[in-house]
Amino acid sequence: MTGDVLPCFDASNLVLPDDAACIVTVPTTLDVAANHGVVVASKDGTDDENYSLCLVDNLLQKPTVRELLDGQAIRDDGRALLDTGIISARGKAWQDLVRLAYSSSQIMIKELIISRKEMSLYEDLVAAWVPSRHEWLKTHPLGMDLIAALGRHRMFSFCSCRVQIGSQSIVVGVNIHELQGNMSQIISTSKYFTLPDRHCLWEVPLVNSAGRVMVYCGLHDNPKISIKKDGTFCGKPWRNVLEHLKVQDTDLWNSTNEDNCLWNARLFPVMSLPEMLNVGMWLMGSTCDPDGKAASLWRKSQRVSLEELHRSIDYHQLCMFSSKHQADLAANIAKACMTYGFLGRNLFQLCKEMLLKENSCLEVCNELLSLCPTHGDQYSGVLPQSRIYQVKMDLLRASGDLSTASIVEEKVWASITSETASAIKYGSKELSSDSMSSSNGNLHPKKTIVELPVRVDFVGGWSDTPPWSLERPGCVLNMAIRLEGNLPVGAMIETTVDHLGVLIEDDAGRNVYIDDLASITSPFEENDPFRLVKSALIVTGILNHKRLSKLGLNIRTWANVPRGSGLGTSSILAAAVVKGLFQLIEDDEANDTVARAVLVVEQVMGTGGGWQDQIGGLYPGIKCTQSYPGQPLRLQVLPLLASLQLIQELEQRLLVVFTGQVRLAHQVLQKVVTRYLRRDSLMISSIKRLAELAKIGREALMNGEIDELGGIMSEAWRLHQELDPFCSNKLVDELFAFADPYCCGYKLVGAGGGGFALMLAKNLNSAKELRQALENSATFDVKVYNWNVAMTP
Repeated sequence: MTGDVLPCFDASNLVLPDDAACIVTVPTTLDVAANHGVVVASKDGTDDENYSLCLVDNLLQKPTVRELLDGQAIRDDGRALLDTGIISARGKAWQDLVRLAYSSSQIMIKELIISRKEMSLYEDLVAAWVPSRHEWLKTHPLGMDLIAALGRHRMFSFCSCRVQIGSQSIVVGVNIHELQGNMSQIISTSKYFTLPDRHCLWEVPLVNSAGRVMVYCGLHDNPKISIKKDGTFCGKPWRNVLEHLKVQDTDLWNSTNEDNCLWNARLFPVMSLPEMLNVGMWLMGSTCDPDGKAASLWRKSQRVSLEELHRSIDYHQLCMFSSKHQADLAANIAKACMTYGFLGRNLFQLCKEMLLKENSCLEVCNELLSLCPTHGDQYSGVLPQSRIYQVKMDLLRASGDLSTASIVEEKVWASITSETASAIKYGSKELSSDSMSSSNGNLHPKKTIVELPVRVDFVGGWSDTPPWSLERPGCVLNMAIRLEGNLPVGAMIETTVDHLGVLIEDDAGRNVYIDDLASITSPFEENDPFRLVKSALIVTGILNHKRLSKLGLNIRTWANVPRGSGLGTSSILAAAVVKGLFQLIEDDEANDTVARAVLVVEQVMGTGGGWQDQIGGLYPGIKCTQSYPGQPLRLQVLPLLASLQLIQELEQRLLVVFTGQVRLAHQVLQKVVTRYLRRDSLMISSIKRLAELAKIGREALMNGEIDELGGIMSEAWRLHQELDPFCSNKLVDELFAFADPYCCGYKLVGAGGGGFALMLAKNLNSAKELRQALENSATFDVKVYNWNVAMTP
């Protein structure tokens, strides 16, 4: 494809000649043709009911009307063939084109560079297939070479002749398939139905099953302006219309008063669809009526005015037609998506629209389901399995098979886990269970303690979450912090000779002893308080270590932050456990390795989650982290080299406040991930913007623009609410409204819904006043934490 024309058509309807080139054309008005390329097609050729296929006689570039006339480019209907820029080459024509590209392109490019001349890859190439352009082409660089290589073949023009809708026209409620099926019955001399530019066409049902009426007028016609006040029909003054159609005033109006206008003109006939279309083209002036058949039909018919029509519309039937049409349209789009690739379409939304037509929805859904396995196999290297299962689940639910849909839903999340593990483990020897089971490392009787900070995220969250991060770039700006002077998250792991199993304890006083290590397998129960540690044991591969048969493990974990804080506690705790286990087996405990392992741990746990939490806790200070999809998934952590002055100002102006409300991140996460798998366009654009804001926020902090960071936080909060309307609530809204006079930005950390809030005050005094107001408030039961940036690992 070339050029600046955006065509919309069904490529499956193209009829392309063998051993030739072909250019797709479309009839257009002369004013549009004057600004584009025009194809002059031969009068001879295949002139089918649905299309025409003719040799190209000439090519014109942005021609004047005189040039169109002289070049015989104006058709019988007063239009010219617009060059869409879509070119096909088949058979021997394609072989010659490939041969030219393979054997001569390097020589031709070198010659152009040496001669400092230019060649139009489009205009010159096409001219080689059109003999009338050869003399012109010979005067251009390498023109003789193009003619020698391609000139023995010809170019055809393919033009669809079914329905032509003019520029800036509006069509509502017309069944195009029915229209196409009656083409042969239209008695016009035209081979197709044409709606002129800047026109409206709509079809309405009448009460008492009295039929349907096709209504048409110009886009800018005002139906209430009378003839005497320069009223128009189809963009032309009424007097000109009546004279051209040879219609009398009395044919349209009962009287000659000053109120005669389009609104009360008995203009629109009630007749069969082919007759209405034929008469309509005559009334709109898009076709002639030399034998008077259209005029005769119109005069003999029952006709209604817009005024009468307004009182006679069957609105119930109109709504039914609209719903049916929307359902049919959705079904056809869904079929095209399944046939040609559905990576970018929201099949869930299409299913909802298909349900508007209950009788055929089940049949369509079953047909689409039959296409899923074939499509998945065909695009196995491109289309993620999780996406295939999500489409199947949506189709099953639309068809009413809820039990099977639930089974497929489990496969959706299992596929995301598998895809994440594959992206992390690919080429990563350090995460291979086989390598863990070898005797390369020695399990020494020893003890390791890992303490980590929590993280607060300024912007970019969700772009780090699989499957987004496995398929699209991500970027997050976050910061590691201490709370009340302490590193709040940690794990202690030690080997012991007292037992041969694994003893796990947490800071809530709960514990479990597991003597059968083979019993530690996923999936885990959602209410299992030790699934995080168990998942870490699986992912690190320590359970397969040969020396574990002679020693046991004691593991104790703690997180001195409120539950549901939104500070990334779960992932950071997983990072502490994984890092400690790697230290025990003397494996690679680098932050990058640990962060990638935690990404798999969370998928094995069944909670999902991205990479930003463990990155936020493992790497000190403020950092902007970018991820790049592929196998392996690549993470690039860019520490912010902030001045001591910037850090101090940020610590003084930024309030870290616990709202007192608990939120469960995985419930929000599942909703957002499901929307992504369904390719929700609003959700995708929102996450893209969040990732862009992370980069902008990094630049702002590097320049010391803390106020700009506040604006970025507020925009991020608005985007989070678009992603999940339930990430806020009445208390949070009231809290932020209370803080707004003091702040230049605020947001909840993490996925939202509760937990901690960040409030960036306008200045130091505002920060003090806001803190005092919150601590003294009788309305808000919140806690303002003392914090500082964790600058060291």
